[in-house]
Amino acid sequence: MIRIVIGGQLNKKAIESQVKKLGGNQIEVMVKSDLDAVMTVKNNKADYYIGACETGSGGALAMAIALLGKDKCVTLASPSKSKNKEEIEKEVNEGKIAFGFTAPSTKNILNVLIPAIINKN
Repeated sequence: MIRIVIGGQLNKKAIESQVKKLGGNQIEVMVKSDLDAVMTVKNNKADYYIGACETGSGGALAMAIALLGKDKCVTLASPSKSKNKEEIEKEVNEGKIAFGFTAPSTKNILNVLIPAIINKN
């Protein structure tokens, strides 16, 4: 079972719903505040952190970067650019565990990210 915790500032319930839909019985999803979500990953009670905000990095990833380290975190979509399928898959396969993106990009990003996480595990 892959454990994903949702933090960030925006669309937590919509993200949770889409992750559950895409992951089915292969993924367990939790929704928490930013700090609690990151601590859940740091304490090995979740495998991945996902968060959305207006910029894809600030409110989505600030706590993750501070507590997990920049090398474990990546912004998948900002207001001006979104990573493509190959780039997202590469980030997952290279060991990133915390992912930030903008609220408007949620559906497109998760449609690639969740299968990439499942395929890696």
